[in-house]
Amino acid sequence: MDIVYSHASNNVLDGLNMFDGTDGHYFHTGSRGHHSVWDSRLFNYGSWEVLRYLLSNARWWLEEYKFDGYRFDGVTSMMYIHHGLQ
Repeated sequence: MDIVYSHASNNVLDGLNMFDGTDGHYFHTGSRGHHSVWDSRLFNYGSWEVLRYLLSNARWWLEEYKFDGYRFDGVTSMMYIHHGLQ
């Protein structure tokens, strides 16, 4: 299964962005929390709640639909502050 944990929707109405009314619950705040090329939000992987959310989501797909593997999209964006664009 192709899974995207490198970024999330920038939209407020259909995603986690501003879900609890704050800018930084799941994402980095300020410019670090926005991917300008993809026009999306960037998860704060240093947050326990973010890691818990993403790992529980991956586990749900494995248990519910019995997927046998993942292809993680946008890994360079997860690893590097410059998102691998330099």
